[in-house]
Formats: sequence, C-alpha cells, structure tokens
Amino acid sequence: MTLSHDRGVVLRTYRLGEADRIVVIATEARGKVRAVAKGVRRTASKFGARLEPLSHVNLLLWQGRSDLEIVNQVEVLDHFRTVREDLDRMTRGLSLLEVTDQLSQEGHPDPALYRMLVGALRALADPARDPTMVAPAFFLKALVLEGAEPVLDACASCGEGADVVDLVAFDLAQGGALCRSCRRGRPVSPEALAVVRGVLGGALGPLLAAPPPPCAGEVASLATEAIEAHLDRRLRAARSTVGLS
Repeated sequence: MTLSHDRGVVLRTYRLGEADRIVVIATEARGKVRAVAKGVRRTASKFGARLEPLSHVNLLLWQGRSDLEIVNQVEVLDHFRTVREDLDRMTRGLSLLEVTDQLSQEGHPDPALYRMLVGALRALADPARDPTMVAPAFFLKALVLEGAEPVLDACASCGEGADVVDLVAFDLAQGGALCRSCRRGRPVSPEALAVVRGVLGGALGPLLAAPPPPCAGEVASLATEAIEAHLDRRLRAARSTVGLS
C-alpha cells in the first residue's frame, strides 16, 4: 500500500456504485491513470467538483490491493473556467481530451503529451485568443510525438520536392502530401499546407496569436482526418468541431 503524488488532467469519469466515480486522468509521471473518487456523487463531497473533465489537478493517490487507485487529496491547478463557460471552447477542449485519451496508455509515462495538453488548454482558455486553431495544431503536433510526422516538402509517394512538383493532396496513410501524379486522399490547397508547415515548423505561437487564416476550416478537417487515420478510429468530439459527419 503506497501513496503517490502526481499532476494530471481529468479526461473523463464514469459512475461506480451509488456514490463513487472512476476518474480517468492523463498524468505527468505515469501516463493514463484510473482511480476511484469515493463519495464524489454525494452533495457533501469535498472534492467532487474538482474532478470534472478538463480540470488540471494536483493529486495524492493511494494504491491498495485493488488494481484501481483511490483519490486521497485533490488540489485544482487550473479550472479552465473560460473554456467551461463557452460552448465552442468547451467542444474544442473535449476534442483535446478525446485524442489524449486515445494516445495515452496506462503505466507508460508521456510527459510531453501531458505538457502539450496543458499548454493547449491554457491557450484555449485565453479569452484574448481565437480558439479556432488550437485543436488542429494539437492534433498535428500529437502526430509528431507519435512518430507519424507527415511529409510536407516533397511528395510522400514519389519523393519529388515541392520545388519540382505541385503538392495537391494529403493522405497520412501514404505519408503526407502528394503530387498530381500520386494524388489520393483529400485535396489540399497550398495555403493549408503552408499553415501546417508553420504549425510543425516553429510558428505555432504567432499563428495562435493572430486571427485564424482563411484556410482554417480546411486545416482543421485535414488535422482531424490525419489523427483519425493514425488512431484508426473516428473521433466524435473532434469531428463536431469541424463539422465532419
């Protein structure tokens, strides 16, 4: 029986018995953790509201004989109230949680993914910033963390450089951007490819600080379909942010 400290973001919760919940958390030190929050569904619970999805928390967890740990103490680090009080931002925030839930694994620390999630949620919570590009940028950078960075400066199929051929399509299964001769997947404009290159090439800060580019919708659809291709599953919350059926 041990006590352990960790930080994490609550991804989702579900009921356990009459008064408890199981809380699924993306932690900094141990990857995805499932823990029991006892009594949180009771009105008098001292930390039930602190363990809602999107909460960034400092945790004290107790490991007993069960496979599930028990939440002993919770301190909220970020409420992300701006996100919770805006339906559009909330939907985008839930899409970040959905993707993180699929990428993170129990018992496998991924501090880079944890830091990227917290950073994206803080950007989403900034009322001075337009939220449009936060989730697409997160999806694209998550591909890099997963070792699936798309080829963007040459045809991913034939290898001809962007200075020789026009890149007119995108298919992550083929490795990224494709020329006219090799095209398959979704069409992609030069403007959208330039934005994706910026996201992955160190220009994310200025992009998030500026109004969304005219091709923002195209980039969002591309990023969503790319992360779905990598995960091999459709993502409900992510699709709802870009209007994909």
